Amino acid sequence: MERLDIAVIGDGGWGTTLAILLYRKGLKVTLWGAFAGYVSYMRRKRINSKFLPGVKIPGGIEITPGLESATGGKHLIILAIPSQHMRKVLKKVKRCDYPREAIYLSVTKGIEMGTLKRMSEVIRDELGSIRLAVLSGPTIAHEVARGIPTTAVVASYDERIRKYLQGIFMTDRLRIYTNADVIGVELGGSLKNIIAIACGVSDGLGFGTNTKAAILSRGLAEISRLGRAMGANVGTFSGITGLGDLVTTCTSPYSRNRFVGEQIGKGKSLRQIESHMQMVAEGVPTTKSAYSLSLKYKVEMPITSEIYSVLYKNKSPLKAVNDLMTRKRKEE
Repeated sequence: MERLDIAVIGDGGWGTTLAILLYRKGLKVTLWGAFAGYVSYMRRKRINSKFLPGVKIPGGIEITPGLESATGGKHLIILAIPSQHMRKVLKKVKRCDYPREAIYLSVTKGIEMGTLKRMSEVIRDELGSIRLAVLSGPTIAHEVARGIPTTAVVASYDERIRKYLQGIFMTDRLRIYTNADVIGVELGGSLKNIIAIACGVSDGLGFGTNTKAAILSRGLAEISRLGRAMGANVGTFSGITGLGDLVTTCTSPYSRNRFVGEQIGKGKSLRQIESHMQMVAEGVPTTKSAYSLSLKYKVEMPITSEIYSVLYKNKSPLKAVNDLMTRKRKEE
């Protein structure tokens, strides 16, 4: 592996995990964090106790709050920023002397509220005609950091970029596939978080495996419907970044989105839940965006609609379940 100079922009669990993984492959890695105080703590302790507890950050990884020093001269810039902060950080990157020839890789799963744009669209808006790809899949950060066998997908419209990044990220414990369907890969990774909230609500209400299976299968159906309307390849949603990511996020005890739903099912308000969470549950803002997209594209998304009503209209979770179960009869 050539001695690439890589920046990871975002010191959450996934960004930190990718920094460690790439460093272990012999690459030069800089990790950027937005908050200087916490960056200083990570430098001293060599651990990200908020977002990746129990995993040592190798001493050779530079950790910095300086965006210009983080991005300057880099060959690969990995964007691991929460979706609703992506544009704000990119505007700061633009003010730096950022490398135009670098490859930019989004590993963020979400849809920007207001504009309803996928992350690759937001990146293009701000940085223009750069070399761009996305990485997505069922990748719980704690598991990848511990070397548990995992698969993911690199998507780009440029075949050379896809294959190049496949080689950079592939290890004996992380298997990378490639896909040209950027829209499908991004939508699958984003929309599954809404279904995970629904599965969490089901868990919180004390429902069983039958209920979760129904939510998973019908959730995948409505994700596929919206994806088709937005120009994705429907087959993508049966793959790693669709069904694979959906199953992981809906069942994992590490899933923040499933956790949010579970707490709502147990009677807590969204405000109460979020006030005690260190990490971002991307499914919460994505629900609002996806609900707007369903109206824009005139796509029926009953689970998304009910989760939107529960999160943003204070609808009772039990009433939402009842309304889903008593909808008009139809064929599958």
